[in-house]
Amino acid sequence: MFDITEEIVKMVFMVIRFVFMGTPEFAIPSLEALVLTYQVVAVYTRPDKKAGRGQQLAFSAVKKRASSLGIPVLQPERLRGVGAMEQLAGLAPDIIVVAAYGQILPPEILAVPKFGCINVHASLLPKYRGSSPIPAAILDGGEATGVTIMLMDTGMDSGPILNQRKVPISSDDTTGFLTTKLAWVGADLLMEMLPLWIDGKIKPQPQNASQATYTWTVTKEDGAIDWKLSAVELRRRVCAYDPWPGCHTVWQGKRLKVSQVVPIEGGEPAEVGKVVALPPGLSVAVGVQTGEGILGLLRVQLEGKREMAAQEFIIGHRDFLGSQL
Repeated sequence: MFDITEEIVKMVFMVIRFVFMGTPEFAIPSLEALVLTYQVVAVYTRPDKKAGRGQQLAFSAVKKRASSLGIPVLQPERLRGVGAMEQLAGLAPDIIVVAAYGQILPPEILAVPKFGCINVHASLLPKYRGSSPIPAAILDGGEATGVTIMLMDTGMDSGPILNQRKVPISSDDTTGFLTTKLAWVGADLLMEMLPLWIDGKIKPQPQNASQATYTWTVTKEDGAIDWKLSAVELRRRVCAYDPWPGCHTVWQGKRLKVSQVVPIEGGEPAEVGKVVALPPGLSVAVGVQTGEGILGLLRVQLEGKREMAAQEFIIGHRDFLGSQL
């Protein structure tokens, strides 16, 4: 997927030393792209954390991949402080590449590499700065998002832009799908601009701070469905919160996950939150009255059960139709 150009070959002979910083799956394509061509002397990722019912220590996606590639992995709790600073300086990186690392780099770290710290961010900055740019773009109902490669400064995704690429958003794109797509676009864009940046052929473009928007950290509570919202907005939420935290409602005291939906035009108005049968001939058999329109249910999962088609669910739960969510 990545072309080895004449500029990249020159960089190899220059023996540029890279340090990579990243944590989730989004960062892996950029790491793999770098390793194919350059010398990655170390990978930084967030410390291991407990997860699951057994609260066992879980490695980040980047730690797993870096370890399989034989790259030293470092996991400082904080980058600020003498110890972390000395450790990084000892690696003598010429450039640091960051992709969803999860920490803001302090000025002392930013000043270490002579070619700076480069960030792969999943939005068209200055829009959607912060930790959740992909779900934010879906929730806004925009037609496109993209990837920005920027030179990092001390702010939150506020550094000058080195390159950008736009990516369209379809109405059924989920955060999981877009994350994978943008991760590969970001890796491709990174490899395209790195030799040009090292060679001094890219002039950083300052962001227009007046156009900046900021995202929030998604929580489990964001997945709770408010049926007073419109069917169109709820569909966006189902897409934006897939795969995590997922969207859910409550039926008969149990959590009912709603994983695939479609807005339905027309239909007889009912009380908000009421489960209604839909006319024959539609691609969906059951829906829920929202504050504006009906939200057709395609796939659901009752707490403690497997996920299934909504049509299969109502066969086994006849009292679902006509109930109030």
